[in-house]
Amino acid sequence: MKSDIVGEDYRILYDEQGNTVAFYGELSLSGSKDYEPIKQLLEEATSEELEQFTLDLKELYFLNSSGISMLSKFVIGMRKSDTQLIVIGSEEIPWQKKSLSNLQKFLPSLQLVMEASEETS
Repeated sequence: MKSDIVGEDYRILYDEQGNTVAFYGELSLSGSKDYEPIKQLLEEATSEELEQFTLDLKELYFLNSSGISMLSKFVIGMRKSDTQLIVIGSEEIPWQKKSLSNLQKFLPSLQLVMEASEETS
């Protein structure tokens, strides 16, 4: 399975041992077709029944509406699974504060962890 996706402004890394997909940078792809490889990576990573699976978004500084839509559809698809989905976000990133809590509406069992920056004084 392809484990990493690297673009000009972003990286998506799959840690199979930790059942985690981490997103870094800024994701502003054109539409659902461009997000297809990411969607496939997420679906393949969760195709087997896992105890838990983590989406680490805390270093994803920007995600456009097409990306949010792709993430939402992935979360909705997780309803069919018994896997505990954990989403880690950052309190410091405006789009995450606004959008990540909406994912819990699609999957009430989703565990959302919003982390504060370590640089707070």
